[in-house]
Amino acid sequence: MTNTDRHDPEMQIRVPPAASGKRQITAHPRTLIGRDNIRPFGLDIHNPVFVVSSLTVIAFVAGALLFRDAAAGLFDALYAWLTSTFDWMFMAAANVFMLFCLAVVASPLGRIRLGGPDARPEYSNWSWFAMLFAAGIGIGLMFFGVAEPVTHFRNPPLGVTPADTAAVEGLAIAGTIYHWGLHGWAIYAVAALALAFAAYNLGLPMSLRSAFYPVLGDRVWGRFGHVVDILAVFATIFGLATSLGLGVEQLAAGLDHLFGIPPTHATQVLLIATITLVTLASVVLGMQKGVKRLSQANMALALALLAFVFAAGPTLDLLARFAGSLGHYLAAIVPLSNPVGREDLDFLHNWTTFYWAWWLSWAPCVGMFVARISRGRTVRSLVGCMLLFPLLLETLWFNTFGGAALSLQRAGATGMADAVQAGQPELALFRMLELLPLADVTSFVSIVLVMVFFVTSSDSGTLVIDTITAGGKVDAPVVQRVFWASFEGVIAITLLISGGLVALQTAALTTGFPITLILLALCYSIWKGLRAARA
Repeated sequence: MTNTDRHDPEMQIRVPPAASGKRQITAHPRTLIGRDNIRPFGLDIHNPVFVVSSLTVIAFVAGALLFRDAAAGLFDALYAWLTSTFDWMFMAAANVFMLFCLAVVASPLGRIRLGGPDARPEYSNWSWFAMLFAAGIGIGLMFFGVAEPVTHFRNPPLGVTPADTAAVEGLAIAGTIYHWGLHGWAIYAVAALALAFAAYNLGLPMSLRSAFYPVLGDRVWGRFGHVVDILAVFATIFGLATSLGLGVEQLAAGLDHLFGIPPTHATQVLLIATITLVTLASVVLGMQKGVKRLSQANMALALALLAFVFAAGPTLDLLARFAGSLGHYLAAIVPLSNPVGREDLDFLHNWTTFYWAWWLSWAPCVGMFVARISRGRTVRSLVGCMLLFPLLLETLWFNTFGGAALSLQRAGATGMADAVQAGQPELALFRMLELLPLADVTSFVSIVLVMVFFVTSSDSGTLVIDTITAGGKVDAPVVQRVFWASFEGVIAITLLISGGLVALQTAALTTGFPITLILLALCYSIWKGLRAARA
């Protein structure tokens, strides 16, 4: 029984009474959790969301495996078309989400408490942030911590000349922080706030359709709601598969680097299968014993690795660089956010557009996960902390790992740049660590970190998908979580062997596109709901 699940499910759908003389959007009695659920063989599934989602996923897996060559060509063509055609939309939407979140934090609406005036947080700040970190960004930080700054140093954005080494180094770190800073976390914050407000203040099921209730009322329980939830399932499962695919590529590269195990498809499939089994055990344990404990342990281990690299690397150089990292980021954020008249198309398409689509595809997953652990927090606390704390941690992370790589590269080391140039960004971290003391130990720790981030990401994604496909229930039968956890591994395997990194990126882009439109509409729904709650 999870910490969230200990509440009576019926209590979770009751609408808090409005204060005397105040307007409040209230849920219709028809919105009981699971009202459209069917329960064959002891399951508890929402019809048609579960049926359509699961059958479509099965059909995708079968088609991609049976027609691998055709699937690979389709992924290549679709990736090129999406990045070149809709780059402006992804960038404009990310700007809107960031400005919206800043407006909410600065407005009186930020004082509204999720769950009512008497609600208090169920998790400590440390546990809350550890789970946020592990579910939302862990694998990405490990994969791109060295590779992305090194890449941007070789090919700087905004037309900066590579000959200006100091400017290029500053922009390489700033461009990386840009992809992991305010814009990305604003995407997550919109989804988290929408779901938390709908669940805890309006008493609605924990499902993306519920967030549209302030605008659509009971119509969210019809076809529109089914489509929204089905798209949320697709986005979550393919966004998760992208992260898991990147994680297993780095795991395979680390095992090859440390133990000489070839990073073949067979190795990757075995890794995904093994870690999926570990995920299943975590899923069975639930939020309190599974995700929470793993997240706390992994957060501590990640901070230990960060501290070691900072101390063992070019510490004085890192200290000097960190002082200017946020400044470089804030100075570059406006030109980097502008989609018009850009000539740095590689940075714009292969990095920024992909990143925003990837964050968007993850938004239903991370948003619902954060909503589940955020009851009792104020709107300002939820959104403000989701913007500020990750930005500070990521600035420290990229300044340490990326900054150390750039400093070592300036001193003559070529291993990181060679790995990136050879199309093996997953090796960049290990090439950097081998230049520091205790290389074998830190490389092994990095492998463990990626493995546990793999498990916590898959675990949190499974809980979210199962909640959506169970009609908003947070205590659906364990066998359903086992089903989705297994399919997450199968999809990651399918994408890796049918198209590799391009297939993973295309999956994120394709599912991120409709979620962009959904989240833009949610901004209006959130604002309307919060104003009605405060009126």
